[in-house]
Amino acid sequence: MNPASSVRVSPVFYNRFLLCIAGLGGLLYGIDIGIISAALLYLGKTVDLTVSQTSAIVAAVLGGSMLSSLIAGFFADWFGRKKMVILSGLLFVSSVGLIVLSHGFVPLLLGRLLQGFSGGVIAVVVPLYLAECLSANTRGRGSAVFQFMLTFGIVAAAFTGWYYIHQAEAAIRLAANDPVLIRAAEDHAWRGMFLSVIYPGIIFFVGAFFLSETPRWLFRQGRIEEANAALRRASSEEESQREMREMQELALENKQQSATHTGSLLQRKYVVPFALACVILACNQATGINSILSYLIVILKQAGMSATHAAQGDLAVKLLNCAMTIVAIALIDKKGRKFLLTLGTGGIVLALLVIAFFFYGFESHRLDITNQVQRQVQRNGLKLSSSDITTWSSQESGAKALTVLYSYGAGDKMATMVSTDTEPLSIAPDARFPTQHLNIKRAFLSNVPAERTGWFITFGLALFIASFSIGPGVVVWLTLSELMPTRIRSAGMGIALLLNQGVSTLIAGVFLPLVSTYGYYLMFLVWAACTVVYFITAAFFLPETKGKTLEEIERQFDPAHG
Repeated sequence: MNPASSVRVSPVFYNRFLLCIAGLGGLLYGIDIGIISAALLYLGKTVDLTVSQTSAIVAAVLGGSMLSSLIAGFFADWFGRKKMVILSGLLFVSSVGLIVLSHGFVPLLLGRLLQGFSGGVIAVVVPLYLAECLSANTRGRGSAVFQFMLTFGIVAAAFTGWYYIHQAEAAIRLAANDPVLIRAAEDHAWRGMFLSVIYPGIIFFVGAFFLSETPRWLFRQGRIEEANAALRRASSEEESQREMREMQELALENKQQSATHTGSLLQRKYVVPFALACVILACNQATGINSILSYLIVILKQAGMSATHAAQGDLAVKLLNCAMTIVAIALIDKKGRKFLLTLGTGGIVLALLVIAFFFYGFESHRLDITNQVQRQVQRNGLKLSSSDITTWSSQESGAKALTVLYSYGAGDKMATMVSTDTEPLSIAPDARFPTQHLNIKRAFLSNVPAERTGWFITFGLALFIASFSIGPGVVVWLTLSELMPTRIRSAGMGIALLLNQGVSTLIAGVFLPLVSTYGYYLMFLVWAACTVVYFITAAFFLPETKGKTLEEIERQFDPAHG
């Protein structure tokens, strides 16, 4: 028996319930993105990971999302939107269990991939579900709830990270340099972060059973009476009758055109919106949003902030993300999609250039001391003190940071030390590769920026996140579901999101290796250049879809109605 049809409820109540479940989907997707940021502080200390493996774990959730987003649309067409929503909840709960029980790279990677599979299905099916259920007048605000809860999920992950960081640092201080107790505190911290997010996943999974199928999927399956019932469940009688007439009229038009054009998907009304959606989705990730959110604490620490202040900056930026999304929800059905997307991408370009400027200010003075460090290798190991850093540095005042990229025959690792540290930097042979020699690949000495520089960069990141939230963050999911014609909506959204997650996975995978070689400023400049393309697309090529039904938007791209 279908739980959704067992009890008759008012459209207002059902829409609220629908938005609650959809919001939980956004929450889980946000948690997928945000939880790794704080976990990275302790994950590498309790699980033996190379730089490449760490990047892979961060990128895995995006890679899993990329793979599942490709097939989610096709399965949503075959089995229905509701069943795919249920599946995404099951995948999320399973992924958390696997990650928490992991003790090595492979199970961690598999758990993060599974988490990504869940996120990819959510990213395709939940906006698709909302677009096909909500009326034209509420679709903008309703779909924006998904993005708001996504940002709230990122904030929830940041709060969770801050709580466990605070607990772990307190336990480490009480450990009095006992390595066993310190390792236990660090291990508990990152596992606790992941375990704490399983509860909203369980609620989402159970709640999805009480949703009804979307009327447009039912209509395409020829289940007209069920489609009518689904429309009446979510809207007034007058509105449901109007939407049913439009669905029938558009189906008749498409049937007549198919007889003339042999059903080709290369018609302008399919190709143009699909191409626009692909460009928007690719550029959305090329702003660097997911990598910035995933590595935010790492970025702020690199900018000169302490671990505690970096966690506070991370939380402040993500709270702003949530607050600005509320503003965007209020504006999206008033100002329109095109206006917000143009405004947001313009602000992102400015913010990325500001951040790149501050990073370049101190990264441009990096000193390559690879040869000097290599000469200090003894007995296949390395031990450096703060006096060594002072010897190699110039006469400039201020603290210096040493970054060493090295390997013992299997993957690169990174070690860092600041001239004010009392503990030496020690690199010992890897027990797994006893015959491999230590290879110092790169060693850089750089100025440690003043903490005020970190706050300037935090301001730039705040401008970035505010601009993203009010523009691309809210608009992109709505635009994706609105632009795609009914015939290709599921598959088209899946392919566009594949491109979206492919770009995101690529950026996350190369982030640490790239910044360790060239510096953070170059990464931010690349993102700024990509966002310029995004701004041009939004300002000059994207049509306005505010206040139009899905059928009206589809006709907008059809030359026969032009």
